[in-house]
Amino acid sequence: QVELVESGGGLVQAGGSLRLSCAASGRTFSSMGWFRQAPGKEREFVATINWSGSTTYYADSVKGRFTISRDNAENTAALQMNSLKPEDTAVYYCAARATGAGTHLISDEYDWWGQGTQVTVSS
Repeated sequence: QVELVESGGGLVQAGGSLRLSCAASGRTFSSMGWFRQAPGKEREFVATINWSGSTTYYADSVKGRFTISRDNAENTAALQMNSLKPEDTAVYYCAARATGAGTHLISDEYDWWGQGTQVTVSS
């Protein structure tokens, strides 16, 4: 049984920081990613990391502010979010892909999803 559970969301002021965590269980994964969805908007890519952690990729909107990481020994992933902006407000989802090399930037490339955690950034 595979499960992804996000945590760490909350309300912060613009310029603040949050660290989101994703606890995975059931198996190991190739790429892991973070996506977000604001009310009335479609889900958008935020960041991804390959199985070894050697390769990361970020959406232009978060590049330089967010950092994705993973700890395979604990089967967790994290998203460190710094210099938060109101436009970062969204539900953030952890996603995992079963197999496959390469960079995975779209929702359909992922096999499992967490329940989401709310991030709200006030101005």
